[in-house]
Amino acid sequence: MKHRTDVEQLALQKRLSRIEGQVRGIKKMLDDDRYCGDVLNQISAIQVALRGVAKIVTRTHLETCVTDALRSGKPARATDTYDEIMHLLYDQLK
Repeated sequence: MKHRTDVEQLALQKRLSRIEGQVRGIKKMLDDDRYCGDVLNQISAIQVALRGVAKIVTRTHLETCVTDALRSGKPARATDTYDEIMHLLYDQLK
């Protein structure tokens, strides 16, 4: 099952390509022995960019997979989905 439109997929790929470039930039900054504060600023920017990608993927997951599971009429599937969401939202923060 395809969950994202071609436009959404392209937008995510563009975001990830920018993030990939930022990571390469940090590697170069470290190789060039750049000021730690500048490196940390770039790391922070990447974290914000990744959170943006995660928000988009999370919304898509909620609108498609989670909604389908909850509407399936199968209580076990709904419970598994609730458990998955709790894991994704809270256990990943450790």
